[in-house]
Amino acid sequence: MASYDLVVIGTGPGGYVCAIRAAQLGMKVAVVEKNPTFGGTCLNVGCMPSKALLYASEMFEEAGHSFAKMGVVVNAPSLDLPAMMNFKQQGIDGNVKGVEFLLKKNKIDAIMGAGRVLGTGKVEVKSADGKTRVVETKNIVIATGSAVAQLKGITIDEKRIVSSTGALALDKVPGKLLVIGAGVIGLELGSVWKRLGAEVTVVEYLDRILPGMDGEVAKQFQRILEKQGFKFRLGNKVASVDSSGPTLKVLVEPAKGDGKAETLEADVVLVATGRVPYTAELGFKEAGLALDERGRIKTDGHFATSVKNVYAIGDVIVGPMLAHKAEDEGVAVAEILAGQAGHVNYGVIPGVVYTTPEVASLGQTEEELKEAGTAYNVGKFPFTANGRSKVNQTTDGFVKILADAKTDRVLGVHIIGREAGEMIHEAAVLMEFGGSAEDLARTCHAHPTRSEAVKEAAMAVAKRAIHM
Repeated sequence: MASYDLVVIGTGPGGYVCAIRAAQLGMKVAVVEKNPTFGGTCLNVGCMPSKALLYASEMFEEAGHSFAKMGVVVNAPSLDLPAMMNFKQQGIDGNVKGVEFLLKKNKIDAIMGAGRVLGTGKVEVKSADGKTRVVETKNIVIATGSAVAQLKGITIDEKRIVSSTGALALDKVPGKLLVIGAGVIGLELGSVWKRLGAEVTVVEYLDRILPGMDGEVAKQFQRILEKQGFKFRLGNKVASVDSSGPTLKVLVEPAKGDGKAETLEADVVLVATGRVPYTAELGFKEAGLALDERGRIKTDGHFATSVKNVYAIGDVIVGPMLAHKAEDEGVAVAEILAGQAGHVNYGVIPGVVYTTPEVASLGQTEEELKEAGTAYNVGKFPFTANGRSKVNQTTDGFVKILADAKTDRVLGVHIIGREAGEMIHEAAVLMEFGGSAEDLARTCHAHPTRSEAVKEAAMAVAKRAIHM
């Protein structure tokens, strides 16, 4: 029976990255994967396929509404949805094969089957044919990710009442799509189907969209989405979905309980109320792993669980459920196991909404600074005043920089705009080194670029923006 230095359960972004880094550091490594393909939710039914459809649907929208004003004359585009889904699948296949190649390149053994922690040093793997084997290892890393959060009383069938997985694989454009939840997943997938012709209504329990993001950013982004045709029902909850007829009947009630209930019709309902740690059938309780009140695995701050030599990373522990957060944790725990100082700076983890325009957020929001009693200065710069955005006629949004009032250290950066997800990273590097708004303001930016808006926002912190 083979014995390993490390066995990683799960090959999503956190798991496969952890395995590769450990192999680079000289460990004998195996991964355990319950699905037929590597890459976890992100590569197969999450981040990557959704970005393929977001890109394809954006091109469809551009061809139908933007090309003509640029002097590009084309016939009105028609949708070939099967071909678009094939485009999506090609992207999935390429990424999945890429992970398989990397595992082989780094001499990592892949054990296919459902993993179960038996305790320190032992992982049971049950293959698809029902056979089980026990793998011995010095260390175990749990990287099993997350699953779709269920909504009480509403059964997801992945046909008419769908999760994000089903929403990525609809066989026709719904006439009316009702999205439950105004978070990242709901708004991204709502954008895909809105561009392709669906009427989209978003029902959100809170009185705002994008919970956790900067409030000013969320308000302007909602206005932009409403211009695109989104309808929002904020401060409301979905009480039930009647699927007995040809059209879904969705009962919507005021979240606070006062006011009239209303029935909305929809062809498809997307349940996008978040995700929960995937801990089912993994033997955590039997093995003695302590969980918190939300079902996440408790760790000591250095990824170690309550069971010796068993570690956990990614969506199954506290923190934002983001692939890049899991990746950094995977690298950190591998380095800790190798005797190095693995570390993740949780204050500098970008979050991005990949709509058009994109929304990118880093560090603290204005609401968080106020709640903490931190004195701060704000610098804002709109893309309407940015030369590149003007000539491209893509002027929605702005850059907002929050800096400590005493030290000028940048505490948060928030961007709505085209390519915001790319622009946020210069702020991430700056904040990783404890940089100031002045540092950013005095860094030369190429002209004409959208990134000049970041520099101007930094200058605006000291009330010296040039182009506004």
